[in-house]
Amino acid sequence: MDNYIIEMRNITKEFPGIIANDNITLTLKKGEVHALLGENGAGKSTLMSVLFGLYQAEKGEIRKNGEVVKINNPNDANALGIGMVHQHFKLVEIFTVLENIILGVEPNKMGFLEKSEARKKVVELSEKYGLKVNPDAVIEKISVGMQQRVEILKMLYRDNEILIFDEPTAVLTPQEIEELLQIMRGFADEGKSILFITHKLNEIMQVADRCTVLRKGKYIGTVDVKDTTKEELSKMMVGRDINFSVEKEPAEPKDVVLSVRGVTVPSQTHKNNAVKNVSFDVRAGEIVCLAGIDGNGQTEFVSALTGLEKMTSGTITLAGKDITKASIRERSKAGMSHIPEDRHKHGLVLDYSLEENMILQRYWEPAFQKHGFLKFDAMRKYTEELVEKFDVRSGQGPVTMARSMSGGNQQKAILAREIDKKHELLVAVQPTRGLDVGAIEYIHKQLVERRDAGKAVLLVSLELDEVMDVSDRILVMYEGEIVGELDPKTTTVEELGLYMSGAKRNTVKEINHAG
Repeated sequence: MDNYIIEMRNITKEFPGIIANDNITLTLKKGEVHALLGENGAGKSTLMSVLFGLYQAEKGEIRKNGEVVKINNPNDANALGIGMVHQHFKLVEIFTVLENIILGVEPNKMGFLEKSEARKKVVELSEKYGLKVNPDAVIEKISVGMQQRVEILKMLYRDNEILIFDEPTAVLTPQEIEELLQIMRGFADEGKSILFITHKLNEIMQVADRCTVLRKGKYIGTVDVKDTTKEELSKMMVGRDINFSVEKEPAEPKDVVLSVRGVTVPSQTHKNNAVKNVSFDVRAGEIVCLAGIDGNGQTEFVSALTGLEKMTSGTITLAGKDITKASIRERSKAGMSHIPEDRHKHGLVLDYSLEENMILQRYWEPAFQKHGFLKFDAMRKYTEELVEKFDVRSGQGPVTMARSMSGGNQQKAILAREIDKKHELLVAVQPTRGLDVGAIEYIHKQLVERRDAGKAVLLVSLELDEVMDVSDRILVMYEGEIVGELDPKTTTVEELGLYMSGAKRNTVKEINHAG
C-alpha cells in the first residue's frame, strides 16, 4: 500500500441547492505535489476547505498517516500540520506583514507581546525560501504578489508540513509564478506535501507529480502527470476538447473611442508618481493590451481611468466627451464598462444576491424601477437571461448570495453585467484571473466579439499567453511609463519580456504617432 500522509475518503459536502462534493476520494503522498484540477464551481476549494476545517462534510472521513482525524476548525488543521493559502487572502489589511504572520500564535513573555524572536524567525524563513518581504510593511500598501508571500510565510511560521495552495498563481506575474513553482518544488523535495488547486495546465505539467480531476462535484480520476498531456487533462476537466488558440480575424480599427493625454497619477505608497505622463488612443474595433509586470502603474492608471482615483494632470476623452473629472456613474453612462482587477473590492457587493449585483449600475433605469421602487420581477428575469447566456453557475440562481459563489462564477457574473450594459469601451483588467480553460476560452471569445461589434477594448493582463493571443496592439508599461508599442503578430514573448523588465524601450514619439 502507498504511504499516504492524507486520505480523504468518500467526502460528501452539500450546500442549499447544490452537492459541492459528491463522494470524493483524494490521497496525498508524503513529499509530492498533488494538483487538484477542475472547472470553476467543480468543488475544489470546498474539498480543501473541508480538509482545513472551514467546512464539515456530511459524509466521509479524513485520515492522517492512516489514523482517522476530526478537523472541526482551522486550529485543529494547524495542530495537525495542515496550512492553507486561500484564493482570496485572509489578511488584516491594516496590520503589518509581521502582525499578520503571527496572528493567532503571538509569542509572549508574561502576557506581553514579544515580537523580536518572531521577526527573527520570519526573516530567516523569508531568506531560506526566497520569499523576500518587509516585516514592517502594511498589508494594504503592498502588491498582491507580496501578500501571497505573507500567506505562505504564515504556513511556514506554524511549521505546517501539508501545504494547501488554492489558485496560488491567479494573482501573480509570470516571474512570480516561476518563483512560486520553484518554491513549491523545493518544499516537496524537503519532504513537505503539497495540494495545489489550479486551472493552469502548464503549471500542472511543470510542477505536479499527480493530478486529481473533479467535474461538477464528482471525482473523475487521478493520473500521473508524466504519463498524460494537457489535452487529456482539459478533456477530463470539461468533458470536451478545448481550443487553446484564440480564433480571430485581423482587426479593423475605426474612430478613436478612448483618448488619454498626459495622464499622471500619484502613488499611494511612495513619493514618486505611479503613472507618469501617459498618452495613447484605443479605437473602435481593436483590442489594445496594457502589459507589464505587476506594480508598474497599471492598477493606478486603471483606477484613474475608471474614476476610482484622482489624477494630478492629463485629460481623458471617451467617445468624444471629456470625462477627466466625471464621476464613476457619469463614466458608466458615457459608455464605459469595467471588469475590475479585484472582483471582491470593486466588482461585487458580496452580501447582495446575484440579481442585485447584476443591476448595480442600472437600478435607476425605468426597466428596473418605478417611482423609486425596484421591479423585482424584471430584475429576476434579466438575471436569469444573463445566467443562461453567460453560464453563471450558482446554487440558488438569481437569489444566490454573491459571497457563496465560486471565484470563477463571480468573475463570470461581473463579465455578464459589464458586457450586457450599453458601452463603447470595455476596460477588462485580468478578466480571466482564476478561471478554468473552458471559461478562459469563452471570455476570450467574448472580448473578440466586443471588438468585432465595433467596440473598443482595453485589456490589462499579466498573462503573457493572453497578451500575445488576444491583443491587436500591445502597450508595455514600466515604472509608470509606456516604454513600448508592439504588434503581437511580429513580436516574441522574449522581446515582450525585455520591454516589461525595462531592458528595452521604443521612443514615445513612435507610440504617439502609432496611437
